[in-house]
Amino acid sequence: MIIYNVTSNVDDSVHNQWLEWMMDKHVPAIMATGKFYKIKIVKVLVEEEHGGTTYSVQYSADSREKLDEYYREHSPAMRAEMQQLFGDMVLQFRTELEIVQEFRVV
Repeated sequence: MIIYNVTSNVDDSVHNQWLEWMMDKHVPAIMATGKFYKIKIVKVLVEEEHGGTTYSVQYSADSREKLDEYYREHSPAMRAEMQQLFGDMVLQFRTELEIVQEFRVV
């Protein structure tokens, strides 16, 4: 399994608008692609030196192939929409993670 992690530092001036857009529009649109089986929005609990609030959005895919399909078929439009709506008020970096082993308490 693969986690596509997008870390976003959101300027205070657009925070509420961005979070609402993520919950109501962006995440449902990503789920509708069928490429991910789970998405988590996680707030980073560190006070940012330059202000804003940081979030990690974790998109879980069954396979590398599903993630590559997302990149080819959907990512350009999704990134363009984010840029159009928020510009440099939301700074992002992306990381791909492979789950090696998951442990759970039973």
